[in-house]
Amino acid sequence: MKKFNLLQEIIIIDKEKLLQAINSQKEFGITINGEITYEPTKEIVIYKGKHAPKHSPLSIPKPLDIAEVLGSNYKIAESDGKIGIKASLAWQDIIEYNYDLASYDDTSNEGINEFNEKELETLGWHADEFEITYRELVDLIEEKAKGTILCIEQEKPDYRFSGLGFIEDPQEAYNLMYKYAQEKIKQKMQNDPLFSAENLSEDEEEAAKYFQVL
Repeated sequence: MKKFNLLQEIIIIDKEKLLQAINSQKEFGITINGEITYEPTKEIVIYKGKHAPKHSPLSIPKPLDIAEVLGSNYKIAESDGKIGIKASLAWQDIIEYNYDLASYDDTSNEGINEFNEKELETLGWHADEFEITYRELVDLIEEKAKGTILCIEQEKPDYRFSGLGFIEDPQEAYNLMYKYAQEKIKQKMQNDPLFSAENLSEDEEEAAKYFQVL
């Protein structure tokens, strides 16, 4: 999976297209690739909003201020018809914009405790019976599967990470995790007396059957 660290990335967007979106008075989003989308719930976005001009019919309209429209959490710079946007200060809003679309939530100190896709969550729930954690499974897919990690990550002065994971191909991720968990459970059942076939609890037995090792 590719990491998109908002502390390092500048989103470049065409100024004319952005002005068109703002003036459309429709809800729109700005994607991490610098595109305008009018379906901001279906793509990863760093901004979502709808601009409603605030002036009375008798007043003289002020020139549109893009920085004012986006808000103070977005830092912008303009050059050659392009707008560069730094969005890291808007992280809490960005989490809200993308939360329902994300495959998993890695924004809290409590770690990852579920997948949003039903099949992945069923796998994770069963794997947990054999002490295979969600973190372990996520580390695997972040290394080997396709997708995007939208995050805030800094190394100094103290390490800090907060992110949302977007799996591009859930079936690919499922197959990777299933094979990994299946092999690990097989080894546990062979080598750890606590997980031998005769000592399994009802839930562990159900999980072993799910991974076809029993």
